[in-house]
Amino acid sequence: MKVTYPKVAVAQLIERKNRFIAHCYLPSEDREIVVHVKNTGRCRELFYPGVDVAVSYQASATRKTDYDLIAVKKGQNWINIDSQVPNLLAYEGIRGGQISLPGIVGEIATIRREVTFNRSRFDVYLETDQAEKVIVEVKGMTLENHQIGAFPDAPTERGLKHVRELIALGKEGYQVYVLFIVQMADIRLATIHQKMQPALATAMADHDSGLQILAYTCEVTPATIELKGAVPFDLSAEFSDPND
Repeated sequence: MKVTYPKVAVAQLIERKNRFIAHCYLPSEDREIVVHVKNTGRCRELFYPGVDVAVSYQASATRKTDYDLIAVKKGQNWINIDSQVPNLLAYEGIRGGQISLPGIVGEIATIRREVTFNRSRFDVYLETDQAEKVIVEVKGMTLENHQIGAFPDAPTERGLKHVRELIALGKEGYQVYVLFIVQMADIRLATIHQKMQPALATAMADHDSGLQILAYTCEVTPATIELKGAVPFDLSAEFSDPND
Protein backbone atom coordinates (compact mmCIF):
# COMPACT_ATOMS: atom_id res chain seq x y z
CA MET A 1 0.00 0.00 0.00
CA LYS A 2 1.48 3.32 -1.13
CA VAL A 3 0.19 6.88 -0.80
CA THR A 4 1.48 9.56 -3.16
CA TYR A 5 0.92 13.25 -2.43
CA PRO A 6 0.35 15.81 -5.22
CA LYS A 7 2.70 18.63 -6.23
CA VAL A 8 5.34 18.12 -3.53
CA ALA A 9 8.32 20.43 -3.01
CA VAL A 10 11.08 20.56 -0.40
CA ALA A 11 11.12 23.70 1.73
CA GLN A 12 12.81 24.87 4.94
CA LEU A 13 10.93 25.50 8.16
CA ILE A 14 11.05 29.07 9.41
CA GLU A 15 8.72 28.75 12.39
CA ARG A 16 5.87 26.65 13.66
CA LYS A 17 3.41 29.28 14.79
CA ASN A 18 1.00 26.89 16.53
CA ARG A 19 -0.22 23.31 16.33
CA PHE A 20 -1.83 23.87 12.93
CA ILE A 21 0.22 26.51 11.09
CA ALA A 22 3.87 26.89 10.12
CA HIS A 23 5.85 29.32 7.98
CA CYS A 24 8.36 27.89 5.50
CA TYR A 25 10.79 29.15 2.88
CA LEU A 26 10.15 27.70 -0.58
CA PRO A 27 13.45 27.93 -2.50
CA SER A 28 11.95 26.97 -5.87
CA GLU A 29 9.93 30.22 -5.75
CA ASP A 30 12.19 32.22 -3.42
CA ARG A 31 9.36 33.15 -1.07
CA GLU A 32 7.82 32.47 2.31
CA ILE A 33 4.69 30.31 2.42
CA VAL A 34 2.14 29.52 5.11
CA VAL A 35 1.40 25.80 5.49
CA HIS A 36 -1.05 23.59 7.34
CA VAL A 37 0.75 21.14 9.65
CA LYS A 38 -0.92 17.74 9.28
CA ASN A 39 -0.06 16.69 12.83
CA THR A 40 -1.07 18.44 16.05
CA GLY A 41 1.50 16.54 18.15
CA ARG A 42 4.47 18.31 19.66
CA CYS A 43 7.16 16.86 17.34
CA ARG A 44 9.68 19.15 19.00
CA GLU A 45 12.61 16.97 17.95
CA LEU A 46 11.55 17.40 14.30
CA PHE A 47 10.40 21.00 13.96
CA TYR A 48 13.24 23.49 14.28
CA PRO A 49 14.24 26.45 12.10
CA GLY A 50 16.03 25.45 8.90
CA VAL A 51 15.02 21.78 8.84
CA ASP A 52 14.00 20.40 5.44
CA VAL A 53 10.28 19.72 5.15
CA ALA A 54 8.07 18.38 2.37
CA VAL A 55 5.05 20.48 1.42
CA SER A 56 2.18 19.49 -0.87
CA TYR A 57 0.40 22.16 -2.91
CA GLN A 58 -3.35 21.65 -2.53
CA ALA A 59 -4.97 25.01 -3.17
CA SER A 60 -8.72 25.29 -2.71
CA ALA A 61 -11.25 28.05 -2.18
CA THR A 62 -12.32 26.36 1.06
CA ARG A 63 -8.80 26.22 2.55
CA LYS A 64 -7.00 28.90 4.55
CA THR A 65 -3.58 27.71 3.28
CA ASP A 66 -2.43 26.42 -0.10
CA TYR A 67 0.08 23.92 1.28
CA ASP A 68 0.16 20.92 3.63
CA LEU A 69 3.32 20.04 5.53
CA ILE A 70 3.54 16.25 5.19
CA ALA A 71 7.08 15.15 6.05
CA VAL A 72 10.24 16.25 7.85
CA LYS A 73 13.83 15.21 7.22
CA LYS A 74 15.70 13.87 10.25
CA GLY A 75 19.34 13.13 9.50
CA GLN A 76 19.33 11.24 6.21
CA ASN A 77 15.77 9.93 6.60
CA TRP A 78 12.32 11.34 5.99
CA ILE A 79 9.55 11.02 8.58
CA ASN A 80 5.96 11.36 7.43
CA ILE A 81 3.91 13.42 9.92
CA ASP A 82 0.47 13.20 8.30
CA SER A 83 -1.81 12.06 11.13
CA GLN A 84 -4.53 10.92 8.72
CA VAL A 85 -2.49 8.51 6.60
CA PRO A 86 -1.90 5.71 9.18
CA ASN A 87 -5.59 4.75 9.19
CA LEU A 88 -5.64 4.44 5.40
CA LEU A 89 -2.43 2.39 5.33
CA ALA A 90 -3.74 0.11 8.08
CA TYR A 91 -7.13 -0.46 6.47
CA GLU A 92 -5.71 -1.19 3.02
CA GLY A 93 -2.89 -3.26 4.49
CA ILE A 94 -5.27 -5.48 6.46
CA ARG A 95 -7.73 -5.75 3.60
CA GLY A 96 -4.99 -6.63 1.10
CA GLY A 97 -3.16 -9.06 3.37
CA GLN A 98 0.03 -7.01 3.78
CA ILE A 99 -0.71 -6.64 7.49
CA SER A 100 -1.25 -9.90 9.35
CA LEU A 101 -3.35 -10.06 12.51
CA PRO A 102 -2.03 -13.00 14.57
CA GLY A 103 -4.61 -15.39 15.96
CA ILE A 104 -7.36 -14.63 13.46
CA VAL A 105 -9.23 -17.75 12.39
CA GLY A 106 -10.67 -17.80 8.87
CA GLU A 107 -10.68 -15.33 6.01
CA ILE A 108 -11.93 -11.76 6.17
CA ALA A 109 -15.59 -11.69 5.22
CA THR A 110 -16.36 -8.02 5.92
CA ILE A 111 -14.18 -5.05 6.86
CA ARG A 112 -15.19 -1.50 7.74
CA ARG A 113 -13.57 1.72 8.91
CA GLU A 114 -14.53 3.82 11.94
CA VAL A 115 -17.02 1.67 13.80
CA THR A 116 -18.43 2.70 17.18
CA PHE A 117 -18.52 0.39 20.19
CA ASN A 118 -19.78 1.64 23.54
CA ARG A 119 -18.46 5.19 23.82
CA SER A 120 -15.57 5.03 21.36
CA ARG A 121 -15.05 4.88 17.62
CA PHE A 122 -12.40 2.41 16.50
CA ASP A 123 -10.48 2.56 13.26
CA VAL A 124 -11.03 -0.88 11.73
CA TYR A 125 -13.65 -3.57 12.37
CA LEU A 126 -13.79 -6.89 10.58
CA GLU A 127 -15.53 -10.23 10.76
CA THR A 128 -14.17 -13.52 9.42
CA ASP A 129 -15.95 -16.38 7.70
CA GLN A 130 -15.51 -18.26 11.00
CA ALA A 131 -17.65 -15.66 12.84
CA GLU A 132 -14.73 -14.00 14.61
CA LYS A 133 -15.21 -10.32 15.42
CA VAL A 134 -12.08 -8.18 15.33
CA ILE A 135 -11.43 -4.57 16.41
CA VAL A 136 -8.24 -2.71 15.49
CA GLU A 137 -7.22 0.68 16.86
CA VAL A 138 -4.57 2.40 14.73
CA LYS A 139 -1.97 4.85 16.02
CA GLY A 140 0.64 6.75 14.05
CA MET A 141 4.19 6.83 15.43
CA THR A 142 6.60 9.66 14.59
CA LEU A 143 8.83 9.77 17.70
CA GLU A 144 12.20 7.98 17.39
CA ASN A 145 15.55 7.82 19.13
CA HIS A 146 18.42 5.35 18.59
CA GLN A 147 16.27 3.36 16.13
CA ILE A 148 13.53 2.83 18.72
CA GLY A 149 10.10 4.19 17.86
CA ALA A 150 7.84 5.28 20.71
CA PHE A 151 4.27 6.40 21.33
CA PRO A 152 3.04 8.89 22.45
CA ASP A 153 5.09 12.08 22.06
CA ALA A 154 2.61 13.85 24.35
CA PRO A 155 0.06 12.61 26.92
CA THR A 156 -3.07 11.29 25.18
CA GLU A 157 -6.18 10.76 27.23
CA ARG A 158 -8.04 9.72 24.10
CA GLY A 159 -5.46 7.03 23.36
CA LEU A 160 -5.63 5.74 26.94
CA LYS A 161 -9.44 5.65 26.80
CA HIS A 162 -9.33 3.66 23.56
CA VAL A 163 -6.94 1.09 25.01
CA ARG A 164 -9.01 0.63 28.16
CA GLU A 165 -12.19 0.15 26.14
CA LEU A 166 -10.39 -2.27 23.80
CA ILE A 167 -9.34 -4.30 26.83
CA ALA A 168 -12.95 -4.42 28.05
CA LEU A 169 -14.12 -5.55 24.60
CA GLY A 170 -11.41 -8.20 24.55
CA LYS A 171 -12.76 -9.64 27.77
CA GLU A 172 -16.19 -9.79 26.12
CA GLY A 173 -14.84 -12.06 23.41
CA TYR A 174 -13.72 -9.74 20.63
CA GLN A 175 -10.26 -10.09 19.11
CA VAL A 176 -8.58 -6.76 19.86
CA TYR A 177 -5.45 -5.13 18.50
CA VAL A 178 -3.50 -1.91 18.70
CA LEU A 179 -1.66 -1.35 15.44
CA PHE A 180 1.14 1.22 15.28
CA ILE A 181 1.96 2.56 11.84
CA VAL A 182 5.53 3.79 12.23
CA GLN A 183 5.82 6.68 9.78
CA MET A 184 9.49 6.07 9.03
CA ALA A 185 11.74 3.21 7.96
CA ASP A 186 14.81 3.23 10.16
CA ILE A 187 13.71 1.66 13.44
CA ARG A 188 14.42 -1.78 14.89
CA LEU A 189 11.60 -1.95 17.44
CA ALA A 190 8.65 -0.01 18.81
CA THR A 191 7.54 0.65 22.37
CA ILE A 192 5.46 2.85 24.65
CA HIS A 193 6.97 6.07 25.97
CA GLN A 194 6.37 5.06 29.57
CA LYS A 195 7.82 8.23 31.05
CA MET A 196 5.41 10.32 28.98
CA GLN A 197 2.31 8.28 29.92
CA PRO A 198 2.89 5.45 32.42
CA ALA A 199 -0.85 4.68 32.63
CA LEU A 200 -0.87 3.72 28.95
CA ALA A 201 1.94 1.22 29.45
CA THR A 202 0.19 -0.20 32.52
CA ALA A 203 -3.05 -0.66 30.59
CA MET A 204 -1.30 -2.42 27.71
CA ALA A 205 0.36 -4.83 30.13
CA ASP A 206 -3.03 -6.36 31.04
CA HIS A 207 -2.32 -9.95 30.00
CA ASP A 208 -5.87 -11.16 30.64
CA SER A 209 -7.48 -9.01 27.96
CA GLY A 210 -6.04 -10.73 24.91
CA LEU A 211 -4.90 -7.36 23.57
CA GLN A 212 -2.26 -7.79 20.87
CA ILE A 213 0.07 -4.97 19.86
CA LEU A 214 1.64 -4.74 16.41
CA ALA A 215 3.96 -2.29 14.68
CA TYR A 216 4.62 -1.81 10.96
CA THR A 217 7.19 0.53 9.46
CA CYS A 218 6.98 2.54 6.26
CA GLU A 219 9.29 3.67 3.49
CA VAL A 220 9.05 7.46 3.27
CA THR A 221 10.11 9.97 0.64
CA PRO A 222 9.11 13.64 0.42
CA ALA A 223 6.15 12.71 -1.80
CA THR A 224 5.26 9.14 -0.75
CA ILE A 225 4.70 6.79 2.15
CA GLU A 226 4.56 3.03 1.59
CA LEU A 227 3.83 0.24 4.04
CA LYS A 228 7.04 -1.75 4.58
CA GLY A 229 6.83 -4.53 7.16
CA ALA A 230 6.46 -5.62 10.77
CA VAL A 231 8.95 -4.79 13.52
CA PRO A 232 8.94 -6.12 17.09
CA PHE A 233 6.92 -4.34 19.75
CA ASP A 234 8.58 -4.50 23.18
CA LEU A 235 6.67 -2.89 26.03
CA SER A 236 9.70 -3.30 28.33
CA ALA A 237 12.16 -1.51 26.03
CA GLU A 238 13.81 1.55 27.50
CA PHE A 239 13.24 4.73 25.53
CA SER A 240 15.26 7.91 25.87
CA ASP A 241 13.25 10.96 24.80
CA PRO A 242 15.32 13.11 22.41
CA ASN A 243 13.55 16.20 23.78
CA ASP A 244 14.79 15.67 27.35
